[in-house]
Amino acid sequence: MSLPLEGLSAIVTGAGRGLGRAEALELARLGAAVVVNDYGRPGRDGSGEASAGPAEQVAAEIRGAGGRALAHTGDVADFPGARSLVDLAIEEFGKLDILVNNAGILRDRMVFSMTEEEWDSVIRVHLKGHFNTTRFAAAHWRERSKAAGGPVYGRIVNTSSEAFLAGSAGQPNYAAAKGGIVGLTTSTALALAKYGVTANAICPRARTRMTEDVFSSLAAPGEGLDPLAPEHVAPLVGYLASPAAARVNGQLLVVHGGMVAIVERPRVQAQFDSKQDTLTYDELDALLTPHYARRPEGETFAAAEVLGLKRR
Repeated sequence: MSLPLEGLSAIVTGAGRGLGRAEALELARLGAAVVVNDYGRPGRDGSGEASAGPAEQVAAEIRGAGGRALAHTGDVADFPGARSLVDLAIEEFGKLDILVNNAGILRDRMVFSMTEEEWDSVIRVHLKGHFNTTRFAAAHWRERSKAAGGPVYGRIVNTSSEAFLAGSAGQPNYAAAKGGIVGLTTSTALALAKYGVTANAICPRARTRMTEDVFSSLAAPGEGLDPLAPEHVAPLVGYLASPAAARVNGQLLVVHGGMVAIVERPRVQAQFDSKQDTLTYDELDALLTPHYARRPEGETFAAAEVLGLKRR
């Protein structure tokens, strides 16, 4: 029986544990050859010694199930390291077809206490890491398209978060990085569409090393699949990586526990026009102050609430 990703090759970053591991296994199950990338540091804040162990273990698991996989242990936030990752997939499998960006770290702190290093490190791994791999994968697809004289096959799946949608008081660095990833995704989707490449982003909710404290009050069930298991997220990644998703491009999807929600782009809630050449302070006060006075005190924009979701 033909598999939807048979003959395709993929990279999954941060694939040694949690969501990335589940996604790598799913892509392999659907027939893709996979480069499993993970820097292998044990701390969710990116601390500790780098190790090949997590990536090697997942690659071995895929091979043990009859799939094709190899490990890459470089840092995707390092520009040359990201190049080597893409080059490895091309050298080993002849081409790259799918890029799943998942690698990330946490350095949680309130904005008034956050250090420059805590800000920079999270932006570096999440946002710059997504850009780095995307940059080299995009160049590969553009060159292939030029050589072929038409579109080629390319899929990018990026990892955002509900922290971007609804805010996260103790994660200004993480929320900003995840919002930046959405902007990177939509820009990439527009730039690469003519080459046959799609780019989409997901906001997953899953119980992993990164979210162990967030979901600490929600105990896993004694039997059956945990509603917060990463395995609920992986099928959507497999779908977005497949030929079936050819018309899905520049989209943001929330996924968890057997549910997927498509997030609309922001819409104008209200509009106020000046009755003169330009708005003045007094006119803005007369227009906007009553508008916001009608809203509950402390209410802020929260797209996730519109979706009936809670913040990750």
